[in-house]
Amino acid sequence: MTDAASRSSGLPTGRPGKIIAVHLSYPSRADQRGRRPSAPSYFLKPSSSVAATGGTIERPAGTELLAFEGEVALIIGSAARHITADQAWDHVAWVTAGNDFGLYDLRANDRGSNLRSKGGDGFTPLGPGLIDARTVDPAGLRVRTWVNGASVQDDTTEDLLFPLPQVVADLAQHLTLEPGDVILTGTPAGSSVVVPGDVVEVEVDAPGAPGAPSSGRLVTRVVSGTHSFDPALGSLPAVDDVQRAEAWGSRAAAGLATEESSALPADLRERLERAPVAGLSAQLRKRGLNTTSIDGVCPLRPDLKLVGVARTLRFVPAREDLFSRFGGGFNAQKQAFDAVQQGEVVVIEARGESGSGTLGDILAIRAHANGAAGVVTDGGVRDSVAVAGVGMPVYAAGAHPAVLGRKHVPWETGGTIACGGATVQPGDVIVGDADGVIVIPRDFVEEVVDATLAQEAEDAWIAERVAEGNPIDGLFPMNAAWRERYEQERQR
Repeated sequence: MTDAASRSSGLPTGRPGKIIAVHLSYPSRADQRGRRPSAPSYFLKPSSSVAATGGTIERPAGTELLAFEGEVALIIGSAARHITADQAWDHVAWVTAGNDFGLYDLRANDRGSNLRSKGGDGFTPLGPGLIDARTVDPAGLRVRTWVNGASVQDDTTEDLLFPLPQVVADLAQHLTLEPGDVILTGTPAGSSVVVPGDVVEVEVDAPGAPGAPSSGRLVTRVVSGTHSFDPALGSLPAVDDVQRAEAWGSRAAAGLATEESSALPADLRERLERAPVAGLSAQLRKRGLNTTSIDGVCPLRPDLKLVGVARTLRFVPAREDLFSRFGGGFNAQKQAFDAVQQGEVVVIEARGESGSGTLGDILAIRAHANGAAGVVTDGGVRDSVAVAGVGMPVYAAGAHPAVLGRKHVPWETGGTIACGGATVQPGDVIVGDADGVIVIPRDFVEEVVDATLAQEAEDAWIAERVAEGNPIDGLFPMNAAWRERYEQERQR
């Protein structure tokens, strides 16, 4: 670290006027969260959250989910308002290391604002050294994090979803960035929970710049807090397994069961992924099951195959008094999407009514982050482009901009439902492709999929013979002579 490239006096202007944090910017973190946003989004942290370098952070009494996020921090050097992305870096004076601590125990009630979960005293350590922004390429920075000496984060700004100059220019078109303001530019995958006694270190450097300037290591020790939250003043800390999984980074890291009891065995899933829905439908029909197709739904992403186990959700027709009692808060719709497990498909009964949305991008993101296999609804989808962008198979009766309450009341989860004319029970196997969606009773699935794959192999052989110029008569279906030839070739 050279004198020209960095300094070690902490923030050049003392406490910043404002701290702005980017929600998602690293592809690795976005993939972990199950979404890749099309534009950057932000939240504010209070300036009182800035901590001296080499300090401590208290985990408040009665809480468990204090998580670190190693980040590249930008410090504004000159006022910026209505600038272009090409001009933006000229307004950044310094680059340093930041740690965007968050307390997931307080996340639910302030979701979106992050005020209490991210704004505690000491929750934004910065420093210790400052890298002169003029000496580095904004796409050539690296952030690394260690917990108790073990490397947990290591990523660069080369492939950010939103390049750093774009973030600065975007913010400057909404508000004036002032000297000393800090921008926390997001964290890569690897963020997780720390406990009292843990030591977190974050370093930002520019390995490809002359002298390889570095911020030095920003060291923070976690200690136990002594003050509890007063229930008479506001909401108390509260956690569930969803918050634990997000704070730790995964269910496995949080020490939670992977909840695969309802999921399909890997070998069965692989066979179902190879089996076309049309073939599965034919085999079910041969066994007397003629009403297993979920009609009237189309895939938002025809390129994605859907295979999973049903988790059901039922809506009843809109009625104002019922919606006022059952439509708000943590209703049945939100419960279903929050609780969906690895390998499950949320199947929604909306009575074929597509005149309002039955899910949107936030619920799709939640399902995808929980490992859901997909969603099937015989109602509408809001934010359809964003839902498709989540990357999870979703089948719906159409797109509609209206909110749920226009046509539906979220009523119950976990019961037997009717979706697209088909009866669906929790645990039924759901398979979808470009032809549609089929419901397979769990007791039939092994038999049906094996028969389907065998028939697919036979049909492929017949197609080859037809392509060779053989007539269909006697070949499709095969007479005794063709059957004998097929069996001989199959055995060989």
